[in-house]
Amino acid sequence: MFVNSLYARLAIPGTMIVTLVLMLLMVDVAFGSQVRIKDIAGFQQSEEVDLIGYGLVIGLDGTGDGSGTQFTTRSLANMMERMGLTVDAAKLKVKNIAAVIVTAKLSSQQISGARFDVTVSSIGDASSLGGGTLLLTPLSDPSGVVRATAQGAVSIGGFNVQVDEGNRIVNNYTVVGRVPGGAKVTEALPRDKESDKEFYLSLTNPDLTTSHRVAERINIKYGTVAYPVDGGSIKVIVPDSFMYPTLHSKFMSDIGHLQIVPDNVARVVINEKTGTIVAGQHVTIEPVAIAHGTITVNIQSRPVISQPLPYSDGETVVTDESYISVDTENARVVKLKASVNLADVANALNRIGATPRDIIAIFQALKQAGALRADLVVL
Repeated sequence: MFVNSLYARLAIPGTMIVTLVLMLLMVDVAFGSQVRIKDIAGFQQSEEVDLIGYGLVIGLDGTGDGSGTQFTTRSLANMMERMGLTVDAAKLKVKNIAAVIVTAKLSSQQISGARFDVTVSSIGDASSLGGGTLLLTPLSDPSGVVRATAQGAVSIGGFNVQVDEGNRIVNNYTVVGRVPGGAKVTEALPRDKESDKEFYLSLTNPDLTTSHRVAERINIKYGTVAYPVDGGSIKVIVPDSFMYPTLHSKFMSDIGHLQIVPDNVARVVINEKTGTIVAGQHVTIEPVAIAHGTITVNIQSRPVISQPLPYSDGETVVTDESYISVDTENARVVKLKASVNLADVANALNRIGATPRDIIAIFQALKQAGALRADLVVL
């Protein structure tokens, strides 16, 4: 009715009416905190796979694997044979060498020749990888296809120093390190040409309202090109005017910088181990009365000596006599009205002197009573 009246008085074309309504919707939610789409969603067009490989780190200062680590000695012997040297694996000493597992992630956006970081982790009994160099290591995807090779100096960001017998100084974790830019793509991941015509945005925290807001914001900017599939993904059709490679990437970049106000489920997260409580802005509490009080039981004992009569051949006996006292604290009752402001809830709980542990118990009781309108997550 409001739209029809507005149309009749101002004679605004129908297409402008739709745009105006969408703008009003955006203004309605704009009072929240706006974030970029790229900060709450990822582009599913870019596939990512895990890579793994087995390698050797050499050049260690006596901190490598011991002689009993057979896979390290066998690996070294096999490597020497490939280089034309025949050695007896049983006579090799590998204190300057460590066997490692090399792991990394490869994105479909990385082309052949691109470089990326890898992580090396000791699998033997080496005490430190500091100062070592990773030898050329092939990296395979889960299907066994070699996608990259890695080699380079290992950085651990710490040290492990043996001062004397039984005394050692350790800073950071020294048996796991990184090789910055040490891997090179040899076979890039295949890309589906059809994916250039469309892509999906995947929300980090799936929510139907947020999904629709993302689609509305994109459509306001580029027309009807975005469709919310479900609470976790939005399908985006690339307009023909952006199909040129450079414009295609700019289209995706500009979408990532569009801002919306995400919506979240009301949730209270509790960590009982640390006494930490985190509540979201949409948490509400129905009218409820809370009573808080404690009972302290104090048990003390004192020795009682029983002395026998003279010449009775009795023995002296020592016993403990217990005294129990109970101190009750008057229950403090606070009544909470229906509240959407967490400050009101916090002030009410502070008035009754509730500790973090008490507040955890109170929130759990509020949930059981049906007064807490939020998901309660206990870590």
